[in-house]
Amino acid sequence: MVTKILPANIALKRAYDPPDEADGVRVLVDRLWPRGLTKKSAAIDEWAKDVTPSTELRKWFHHDPDHWDEFRRRYLAELKDKGSELEELRKLAQAGPITLIYAARDTPHLHATVLRDVLLGSPAKAGAKTNAKASAKVGTKTKSRAK
Repeated sequence: MVTKILPANIALKRAYDPPDEADGVRVLVDRLWPRGLTKKSAAIDEWAKDVTPSTELRKWFHHDPDHWDEFRRRYLAELKDKGSELEELRKLAQAGPITLIYAARDTPHLHATVLRDVLLGSPAKAGAKTNAKASAKVGTKTKSRAK
């Protein structure tokens, strides 16, 4: 039996925003480390490079809003080959809140929204225009950050 993930268990947050206890497990979902950010200040628990857009796709997209629909289609195609990596993220989200951390400023055209929808089992949603702020709701559970 597949356990449903609560949408509130997968939040989105920019890497440059301060970490919070409510973030739960902080998972960096960018292929490159965010510029100017130290590992300590980022407070990243996991780095899921394997579920990020490929270097080729990332360079092609270059955050051009005119490429968004095609980028999303290509990224979804890349994610189809990432079953075990996606399953690991789903297990984390089933256990409690996780926050997908990204560096981009262009939140309406953000790969993390596509990834979140795939993790929630609704890749069709990834085809809709997504408001990242609306997707950034966080559950009420907390995790100790004593590291």
